[in-house]
Amino acid sequence: MSKLQPTQNLFDKIKTLVQQARAQVTRTINKTMVVTYYEIGRYIVEDEQAGAERATRHKKTLINLSKQLNQEFGRGFSVDNLQNMRHFYLVYSKYETPSRIMENASLSWSHFIFLSRIDNEAERNFYEIEATKNQWSLRELKRQFNSALYERLALSIDKDGIKTLSEKGQIIEKPEQMIKDPYILEFLDLATRTQYSESDFEQAIIDKLQAFLLELGKGFTFVARQSRITFAEKHFYIDLVFYNRILQCFVLIDLKIGELTHQALGQMQMYVNYFDREKRLEHENKTIGIVICRQKEDAIVEYTLPENTQIFASQYQTVLPDKASLQAQVRAILEQEQKG
Repeated sequence: MSKLQPTQNLFDKIKTLVQQARAQVTRTINKTMVVTYYEIGRYIVEDEQAGAERATRHKKTLINLSKQLNQEFGRGFSVDNLQNMRHFYLVYSKYETPSRIMENASLSWSHFIFLSRIDNEAERNFYEIEATKNQWSLRELKRQFNSALYERLALSIDKDGIKTLSEKGQIIEKPEQMIKDPYILEFLDLATRTQYSESDFEQAIIDKLQAFLLELGKGFTFVARQSRITFAEKHFYIDLVFYNRILQCFVLIDLKIGELTHQALGQMQMYVNYFDREKRLEHENKTIGIVICRQKEDAIVEYTLPENTQIFASQYQTVLPDKASLQAQVRAILEQEQKG
């Protein structure tokens, strides 16, 4: 006589319930840990401020404290980690309270260690918001920081927009808010090749599609590569087709490994017109076209495309940018705005 087996539906429901419970427990533990470390940092700072010969006493205090805590609670209280807690408190106590940290602490302690080392408060706020909303891993957070996402977005908007970045993160309500210039594609490893073709470029993107979607930004889903359109008995192929769920429109991408030409922009205009007339549904917004190229002249873009266009041209880089240079450009814009 065979044993009675539970139904698959029953198993799936219980499995989902247990997974949700475990995730909730992890989030609760994580929030409690972050707030506890904040309070430990506060105690260390207050003790340091109350003592004489602060530097020498502080170092000895942390060494002894580390030994005692590790003996009592096990690993996790090294001198370096106690220093991290101290620094975390010093940075976040300027504008946060423990209750606010508890409310927002969906990030791990490792995330907060990294964030607390970002000196610019507006930039730190931006990465904290984006990491929370997009559930970035620590690795992805570091990658976005190293690729200067904040500076690249800040350089494409005005002073008020830069302020919004630090208060709300990236807001996408119109096509130009979605575009980056340049796109940083160091993860494709193209810089290690002496030469590559546009088909190699496209294949590298497909091979690293998840990373490319993250670089494109919010709301993108992949639709097709080498999407064929036919009219006047001729075939044309669009390199990459995506759909953006936030803007509710198709996004067409054409890849150029050389300098941007007016012919490439004209070709993209044709692709966009075709999708708008033949593919776009009544409730969807107009198609966006992006030509990603190695080099471009702004004058060619300006005089080729009409005003209020849905077509954009962005450069790409195969190595991480000079972050310090981009930071200087953002500061210059803010200073100029203040003087004006």
